[in-house]
Order: sequence, then C-alpha cells, then structure tokens
Amino acid sequence: MPADPATSGLAPAQANPDASRILAFWLEDGVQLGWPSRNLSELWFGGGAALDQSINRDFGALVRQSQAGGLTAWENQPMERLALVILLDQFARNVFRAQAQAFAGDARALSLVMDGIDRGWDRQLPLAGSVFFYMPLMHAENLAVQETCVRCFQALLADAAPERRKALQGNVDFALSHRDIIARFGRFPYRNAALGRTSRSEEEEFLRSGPRFGQ
Repeated sequence: MPADPATSGLAPAQANPDASRILAFWLEDGVQLGWPSRNLSELWFGGGAALDQSINRDFGALVRQSQAGGLTAWENQPMERLALVILLDQFARNVFRAQAQAFAGDARALSLVMDGIDRGWDRQLPLAGSVFFYMPLMHAENLAVQETCVRCFQALLADAAPERRKALQGNVDFALSHRDIIARFGRFPYRNAALGRTSRSEEEEFLRSGPRFGQ
C-alpha cells in the first residue's frame, strides 16, 4: 500500500527546493494528504498552450537538465526521484509538445521507474505520486512494460480506499487501452508525426478513428 506521507518521513527534503516545487505544483496538497483535495484533472491531462508556456517558464531549464542526464542526486530518494520522473515524463511533453524532444527523456524515466519498483519505492510514495511514477510504463512502446503497467495500476486499485477507486479504475482502463495499442501496432501511431515515422495503412485508419492519449 502506498505510504501515508504524514507519517512515512518521505516528504521531499527541504535541501532540494526544486524537487519540492515540482511536487507542490503537480500534486498540490496530495504530497501531504496522499491525494489532492481538489480535482487536478485539467492540470494533469488538459494540456493547452497556457499551461505549456507556464511549465516551460517555471520548469523548462530543469526539464532540459534532466534530459541531458543531469540531476543525478535526485535519483537517491523516493520523492526526489518522483520529481525527476515528472520532469522527464510529464513536463517534457508540455515543454516540447508535438516535437521529438518530448520523448527524449523517456528511456531514463523508464529506467528510474523500473529500478524504483525493484526497490519498492513506488509503494512508499503518496498515492497520487505512485500514479505518476507509473506513467513512464504507460508511455513505453514495449508490450512487456505495458503488461507491467497494467499490473501496477491494478495493484493500486486493489489496495485503494473506496473514495479513490473511481479515479484508479480510470487509470487501469487507460493502462489497458495503451497496452492494447502496443499489442496491435508495437508503437503509438499518434507519435509518428512528431518522431518522423511513416504511418502504415492500418495506423492511418486508427488515426482517423481510434483513441488518442496525449503524446
């Protein structure tokens, strides 16, 4: 079960104000409560030019550092590693929307997450933090990783308090949908344009009528 941050001692270190700032922006009081007290779906999944510009202004330099292999000290503590994963996997997609650079940190994010799972750090985070720690799994163009993603979100749902089950069921459903796309195509067709990939005929049909999940 994800940790209770009020008692776990896993709050981000005050010595790392940048990590604290990332988590406060993305999770708000979910850092302390386990789940934000207000609905952050628009922030998390809404996108838009204004949000992209705000994240680039406030966090763009850190995104670029993370993509260049920097901020390695953040890897050594669960909450700081979560902040690094959010930079690589979430904020990069805002800063570099519809560009190949949006995905430049995906391999590092995935490596950090898989290692974190092996250490058990994913279950030491606040619940909302665990959700975003798993997102690089959902973004991976690899079927085995997608299966891991489904299992991770199913485990969160199984342990969740009743008031969190609706949101977490949504995460499970999205994980299954992403898994099914990778099982069918081996990649996400809606990334093809940004990555300069030629869409196959069946992908073109999917792009006309199938679901899209951001980037």
